[in-house]
Parts: sequence; C-alpha cells; structure tokens
Amino acid sequence: MTTVSSDLYSSLGLTAATNTSTASSSALSQADFLKLMTEQLQHQDPLKPMDNSQMVSQMAQLSTVQGIGELNSTVTSLSDSLGADQILRASALVGHSVLVPSATVPLAAEGGASGVVAAPGAGVVNFTISDANGNVVKQITTNAGEAGQVAFNWDGTDQGGSRLAAGRYGITASITGVNGTSTALSTYVQAPVESATVGSDGIYLDLTGLGTASLVNVLRVI
Repeated sequence: MTTVSSDLYSSLGLTAATNTSTASSSALSQADFLKLMTEQLQHQDPLKPMDNSQMVSQMAQLSTVQGIGELNSTVTSLSDSLGADQILRASALVGHSVLVPSATVPLAAEGGASGVVAAPGAGVVNFTISDANGNVVKQITTNAGEAGQVAFNWDGTDQGGSRLAAGRYGITASITGVNGTSTALSTYVQAPVESATVGSDGIYLDLTGLGTASLVNVLRVI
C-alpha cells in the first residue's frame, strides 16, 4: 500500500496523523487516495503545476490500489465456490464404502471384513488378524502373481472357525518373495461412509468402525 509523505500533507496545509494504534488508521483506502489527489491538484501552485510524471505515477498507484481490491473480491468469490464444491463432493460419498490405510479392521455383529495391500511383486501374502490383547486369532494366506493390489476377505471367524465378537481387530500383512525375503506391507481396509465433514483443511469422512479419515487418504471409493 502506498504511503503519503509529510511533505504532501504540508503542501495541503494539513498535519500528518500520528496515531498508529491500528493498522486501518494508517492505511489509505481508494477513496482516501483519490481525495488526497484532488486536494493536491486544487492547492498546487498555478505557476509551478504538478509534473506530468508525478501525475502519471500517482494515477498508476491508484490503479494498483483498485486492482488489489478487485483481486481480493475475486479470490473471496473463488474460495466460496470451492467450499460449495467440497460440500457437494462430501455428500456424494455418504452411503458408499472406501478403502483407507488402517492397521485395524472393524468387525460387525454379522458379516466379515475386507481390504487390500499393494504387493511389490510375486510372492505369498500373509495376513495376520489379532485381538485387542495382541493375540493372533486368524491368519489368511493368498498368492500374488505379480506386482499390484492383492485383496483379502475375512469372514469374522477365528482359526478354528468360531465366530468372533464384534469390535476392532488389529491387522498386519507381509509378502514372502520368490527369493524367500519377507517384506511388511501397508494394509487398506474397506469401511462404509456414515457422514462427511468439510473442515478448514479438507473433507473428513466418518467411517463405520474406523472413526474419522481424511479424504486425501482414500485409495478407492466403492
């Protein structure tokens, strides 16, 4: 923002303000700038009129002030539009299921649970499910023919085939490659979207059995 020197105030017979308690009192608005320019023209010496270069410079400054104001209005309007778009995107996800990174898997009173891992290559993928005390209750093994996503499905039973209680269970995965080397894998768990919230930093989803997850962490919408 352009400031006005004390020389300009003196030439107009005015006294420069000394109160700087707030930012707004020391900043010129577009109307203030235009008023000062008008006063300067009215009080200039007829025998020594303002230099053309000074006039052009001050007009350019006024144009800059106006342009900044219009830019602020445009940015505000764009921000409002993006906020409305986020709300629409969030509401469209309710009722769908998503895959999100999670080290726990929810088990309902009925049905099972599922998810995926990303295998780096061919090998045997091992899934280990444990209870709240860390005890292993189920192990699932599947083959990965090549690099890519490998799905797992758990029917909610333990290793002996008995139905387990509803709740959250821990899950880990690893792959044993053709060379015999075992590598830990990140697990992505599927969960239904109950609701969505638009926060200051993006969209957050409330997932059944998993809690809250950011939309940026969603691997897939189902």
